[in-house]
Amino acid sequence: MSADGVGGVQAPEPLPAHVVVTFSGGLDSTVLAWWLAGLGCRLTLLSIDYGQRHRKELESARAAAASLGAGHNIADLRGLSRLLGGSALTGERVAVPDGYYTDVSMRATVVPNRNALMLDAAVALAVTVRADAVAIGVHSGDHPIYPDCRPAFLDAYRETARLANEGFLPHGFQVAAPFIDVSKADIVALGAELRAPLSASWSCYRGRDRHCGTCGTCVERREAFAVAGVVDTTEYMPAEGTAR
Repeated sequence: MSADGVGGVQAPEPLPAHVVVTFSGGLDSTVLAWWLAGLGCRLTLLSIDYGQRHRKELESARAAAASLGAGHNIADLRGLSRLLGGSALTGERVAVPDGYYTDVSMRATVVPNRNALMLDAAVALAVTVRADAVAIGVHSGDHPIYPDCRPAFLDAYRETARLANEGFLPHGFQVAAPFIDVSKADIVALGAELRAPLSASWSCYRGRDRHCGTCGTCVERREAFAVAGVVDTTEYMPAEGTAR
């Protein structure tokens, strides 16, 4: 496929030979991994177990990594969950809200400093395996709720990573966020073009056997498929009052 893909996604320049991808097993990171692989990059995938309620995403991450044939690491950071218990994703006492992803209620799903923690682990792994880039799948739809998904954070983090690892990173080391300016629908369209296993990716924050279909990430997922004009084969829980 072309380096541009669709929806304005641009390949990192210069194209890195070896990339550590922060890989949740979600739709965004799955498409990101398939896109980078299609560009010819060697991948090392890094998933983080931070005691999240939706740990089912790690199963999706394992399966996707095996399908892609990429090296996969899961960092066990479950000890952090007791420090991050104020979020609906890490504390059982905080309910996962339903509704649209941009609703104020979605603030309950913020895990403090999550992307910085994930990127720190990814950069450390990149130093170890001598990768020349780290990539993360944040996109424009994340910006209203999550401060660590915004361009200003990524710009600042790049400098932090450079200073924290000066003398240990290869020249031109990149912290890439190729989807930062595109929508979830663009990512779905790109994933369909790449024939990435979209239906096998995991989005739901409730972490049941199937996607609940009503939490913010499920609503965003369904909407993205509809806007992209891509058939959504995700298995959702039946709506209340419907036959099971």
